[in-house]
Amino acid sequence: MKKLINAIETVLPESLDGFAAAHADLVMLGDERKFIRRKALKAGKVALISGGGSGHEPLHGGFVGHGMLDAACPGQVFTSPTPDQMIAAAEAVDQGAGVLFIVKNYEGDLMNFEMAKEMAGRDIETVITDDDVAVENSLYTTGRRGVAGTLVVEKIVGHAAEEGADLKTLKALGDKVNKRTRSMGVALTSCTVPAAGKPTFAIGEDEMEMGVGIHGEPGRRRVKLQSADQIAEEMIGAMLGDLAEAKKTGVLLFVNGFGGTPAMELYLMYHAAAGVLAKHGVKISRSLVGSYVTSLDMAGCSLTVSAFDEEMTKGWDAPVHTAGLRWGM
Repeated sequence: MKKLINAIETVLPESLDGFAAAHADLVMLGDERKFIRRKALKAGKVALISGGGSGHEPLHGGFVGHGMLDAACPGQVFTSPTPDQMIAAAEAVDQGAGVLFIVKNYEGDLMNFEMAKEMAGRDIETVITDDDVAVENSLYTTGRRGVAGTLVVEKIVGHAAEEGADLKTLKALGDKVNKRTRSMGVALTSCTVPAAGKPTFAIGEDEMEMGVGIHGEPGRRRVKLQSADQIAEEMIGAMLGDLAEAKKTGVLLFVNGFGGTPAMELYLMYHAAAGVLAKHGVKISRSLVGSYVTSLDMAGCSLTVSAFDEEMTKGWDAPVHTAGLRWGM
């Protein structure tokens, strides 16, 4: 294993310290590094909090700032944060209008965020993201996994929160965005968790994992390496088969890198996916390409299709200023 680290046990705290220092104009760390929070909070605004295991950067800490999250709780690599982290984050950023948890559908995340909700003694609602169409159940989940579509939820709900929407309205909006969003991923290599020191799974030079999860968990099947066009055909087909709204409205096409994929290949995959959507009569109205929901150093990508209505389009286009996503400001 070759990593730019000092010691296995200090990877996360040193990374968090570096992140906070690099983006000191936007964020600050909570006590004991339990959470990352916006430096400037907005009075009377519903607080948005998300989080999960580290290793998916910039998700979630990179999306703390104007137009998205108020706080994010980082767990150890691929490990859920603990309830005391969410409680501390809620205490720090709740401005009196309530708190919305945005939680990816993984058993550890669901359990710990639910415990925090019960213990916090605050007005809290939860949006659960489950956009992955690859498998219905996996090593970490009961039901579909929450993956790159989580970014779409955080962005659109984040704008509504900035505009002063109340807690119940934001909960309903988050649920709607999640229901209109589908994702699927493919891995060409495994990732290597620093504490493990070796790849999470073994895969041949001529193989790929179709439908992989963002922790390296297995997907639909292990197959021989295919062309970008063939990969896009299968992934887009799976998503459109489960998203009837896509043909009725313009969609966001989001091509997300897993951490070890060059931008050149991501744009090539965008071209391939756009061609498949066109063949299905689906119009692309918005686009995003880049590594935003990663899996450490895994080579591969995910595709996300979100069927935008007018409300979602407005929320997506609105200004955002975070470490990992910014436009319009």
